[in-house]
Amino acid sequence: MAHLTGTRVSMFNESFLNDNEHDSNAVLMELDKGLRSAKQGIQCEAIVRFPRLFEKYPFPILINSSFIKLAEFFVSGSNLLRFWVLRVCQQSENHLDKILNIDNFVRRIFMVMHSNDPVARALLLRTLGAVSRVIPEKPQVHHAIRRALDSHDTVEVEAAIYASSCFAAQSSSFAISMCAKISDMIESLQVPVPMKLLLIPVLRHMHHDANTAALVSKLCLELLPKYPAQSFVVAIINTLTQLSSRTLVGVPGQLNVLLDFMEDLRTPVRIQVLRSFNELAGKQSVNAWPKPAIGALISKFNLCTNGAEQFLFLSILLKLSECPLTCQQLLLEHREALLRLCVQCISKLDDYTTATQAMAVLSALVAFGLKKQVTPVDDILDVVNLHMEGVLLCTARRAECTRDLRRVLTYGIRITQANAEFGADFIEMVANTLGDNVVYPPANAQLICEALVGLCEHFQLRKYAFSTVEGLEDEAAMETDEPAMQPSKVNPLLAQLPLILYKLNKVAESDDEPEQQLRTVEILSALVCQTTMGCYLPQQVVQCFEICIERVNCWTLYRIARTASRYGHHYVAAHIYTKVSQIVISDHMHYFLVALSQISQAECILNYGLEYAYMRDNYAPTEAPEPLLPLMKRLETASNLYQQALASMRACSSPQHPCSFQLEYLKIRAQFLQTLHLAVTVKNAQVIVPPPAIAGSLAQNSRDYLQKFGHVTNQLRKLVKALKACEETYARLYKSSFDADNVTLEFLEVAEFQCALFAHIIESICYATPPEPPVFLTTGNHPETRYFAASCQRMEQMQKNLPQELPNAKTISNRHLDVIIALIEIITKTPHCLPRYFFQILQSTQIKLSVSPQPRSATEPVIVQSGSNLVIKVEGVLQHFSKQQKHFRRVDSVQLSLTSQLMTPRPGNELGKLPNNDTVTLNQIVKPQRDFLSGSFLLPISSGGQFQVTLETFVIDEHGITWCTGPKSSMVVRVLDDPTKPATAPVASTSQAVSQARRF
Repeated sequence: MAHLTGTRVSMFNESFLNDNEHDSNAVLMELDKGLRSAKQGIQCEAIVRFPRLFEKYPFPILINSSFIKLAEFFVSGSNLLRFWVLRVCQQSENHLDKILNIDNFVRRIFMVMHSNDPVARALLLRTLGAVSRVIPEKPQVHHAIRRALDSHDTVEVEAAIYASSCFAAQSSSFAISMCAKISDMIESLQVPVPMKLLLIPVLRHMHHDANTAALVSKLCLELLPKYPAQSFVVAIINTLTQLSSRTLVGVPGQLNVLLDFMEDLRTPVRIQVLRSFNELAGKQSVNAWPKPAIGALISKFNLCTNGAEQFLFLSILLKLSECPLTCQQLLLEHREALLRLCVQCISKLDDYTTATQAMAVLSALVAFGLKKQVTPVDDILDVVNLHMEGVLLCTARRAECTRDLRRVLTYGIRITQANAEFGADFIEMVANTLGDNVVYPPANAQLICEALVGLCEHFQLRKYAFSTVEGLEDEAAMETDEPAMQPSKVNPLLAQLPLILYKLNKVAESDDEPEQQLRTVEILSALVCQTTMGCYLPQQVVQCFEICIERVNCWTLYRIARTASRYGHHYVAAHIYTKVSQIVISDHMHYFLVALSQISQAECILNYGLEYAYMRDNYAPTEAPEPLLPLMKRLETASNLYQQALASMRACSSPQHPCSFQLEYLKIRAQFLQTLHLAVTVKNAQVIVPPPAIAGSLAQNSRDYLQKFGHVTNQLRKLVKALKACEETYARLYKSSFDADNVTLEFLEVAEFQCALFAHIIESICYATPPEPPVFLTTGNHPETRYFAASCQRMEQMQKNLPQELPNAKTISNRHLDVIIALIEIITKTPHCLPRYFFQILQSTQIKLSVSPQPRSATEPVIVQSGSNLVIKVEGVLQHFSKQQKHFRRVDSVQLSLTSQLMTPRPGNELGKLPNNDTVTLNQIVKPQRDFLSGSFLLPISSGGQFQVTLETFVIDEHGITWCTGPKSSMVVRVLDDPTKPATAPVASTSQAVSQARRF
């Protein structure tokens, strides 16, 4: 299911910054002018702009100078200005370590500590706490915080407590030294109760030292009977839990404390206890649970008096079931108690949140039991089957139960992944729910459709599953003894296709709030396309899409067409692209849609052997018609359409949207189709170009006896080179697609393997000793890539039809070339699914470089004196953006590659007899610090001439894989000749050349 991510939202309204401004110095001067204003409002406005400035230009020099300016205003300004400087420090936490002179910054703002205004001192303490990550071991700051804790002003003491919490999290020495001070203040009778409640959470950071952590735990346990008030108990339990989760040693003891407080009659205390249990059940501390603790926890369920407490209790059990060790213990030792507990919660259908959480616990246990086969889980599965439909129907009809419905559907899919039989029944259950004549809330209807898409994806993966290891068959593997054999597995959603089409027609024709139904139309269209992937669309499906075309807007139509392209239904895609391209008013969008339409028309010709216009007028009702065009004509027409699409894509590209991936992908596809056309030409030429009479003697002289077959041998070897060129181009495109999603990368891997496999099969025909076959590195984790990989497996099976010949008795006959033609038929008749990155960029990573020195103008070179080395300094900024909650891959380090090449030849090298060793390559790997990177090179340049210096950037991800995605920067360097030094080497080489000329 799709998840949206929340990007960082600034607390200030910073939209007034000029986004088109590319000069950081100009922006800084503008802000500096605002700071010097006589009006305090303009000064505040200038201060709050700094976080946005740091995000856009995170250069250390700019950040350092900005913080120095802010420090001056912090000292001399009012408390209002100090407050906004504090907020800037809190918002710019990622850039604090770029302050080059942090001591100067701290020394300037620390002057406020001597002020007589307690509010100013409080603002200083909070500012110091905000920058504690870069000054954790400042003794004067530690002393100031300790002294401020003894102040008589409440505002200053609260600020000191905040600073203590910040520094205790960063500095072990500060935490150890402040432990006794804070404990004395908590036990003191002079400190008011609200202040003690602020001091207790500071103790959660005292985990740097084992002795200190034990001392703090003992102190908190002693405070529990002394302060039995509800607020104190809640704060102390929370502090003890966080301390135990970090040390792990105190987890068993803390569990006993929590079990004792489960019997407390106060509801807030019990809720805090359950939240603490939930935190200790996390991945870091769950392995520290003793065995008796789980049984003791389950026995306390009856103490939960309301639905909120029961939900928290079930959340603990759900976390425990996610850990293999504790889940196995739950299944083996506490099965009966868990079943009784969950059935009790499910039976209370007035509380759907608790019921769905209990269903999630049972589903997690069933999924683990079926996957690991630790013990039979038939009884738990029967309970899930019994109650699943009732919970699903009850939650689907209520708008306030959207999260509960999501939970039920998610864990139903999880069981389906472990048990296909349950999955078939679950698909029927969900589809019948969707097909009821009940108007569901739009959010719930979308969730049901998304669940069907997730179920369809799982069964499509099973349908096209296969094993790449010979002799090891997957349980879900399809049988491919014959190349044209259909998969033996059937997607159960195909039986529900009429119901899905009925729902799609009903939603598309609905007049009630059509805007809310558009997303449902898109999801149902994707479900139809995914279910029928690899199949010929019946006429009723096409008619259903025709109804959608007449009812929905252009953006929804484009999304439907995009989905159809991704799942290989190119007729529907071409029909929609052609219609939408005639409506849009933007030239860029028009050419982009025209390119997509031409791509879809080309794929229609390849798949069906019919042109799009003919198919539109004579669409077959049920089965695909026989091809009217021969194979060579199909490939020729498709290649021409791809060249037209390439021209249209160039017309829609712009400097802001270069469409580099799309252009490169279309080039490779057109190149691959031309290579297939060459293969068909070789087959046809074999009949009309027989081997020459001297072919035998030529083969004998060249010691290559396959040359006796004449023209066909050389053409097949030429075909191998063309296929390997396509393979290398796919590999380069893969290396340059750092921001591509996983589906696209898998697709490029399979496409690269397809070229390598086809080249290997032809090599085994036209070479006596072919190399080893390529290794298949991926089988596809998504339906479209696994379907593509299944076609490659059919190609491997087709290779078995080649004649079995000895290496020294090979022939090239019609049977060999017929196999090549059959392979081309498999490639062309397999619907080509366009990768997702062709349409959507879900992640963007850009590197902006600043290289110095820079020439005065773009046409002038950089002047360097003779005999000196050139120092090149490189600074860069990483810019990330992602629409997902998690990036596909992150930048771990950046490789800078500097190449210097001589452009003008040396005077003594005019005759070309001396080797040119003036190409220098330097590499450096730098790690970005808070999205900023810097590096420097000392480039040795010999005297005389002009040099082309090129800087290229490579990205290295967290797995150590190098990606060729970085920008390039180049400049011309001119080295001035020193007139005082004689050019000895050039004169010697010149005289030598002249003397040699005179001898002859």
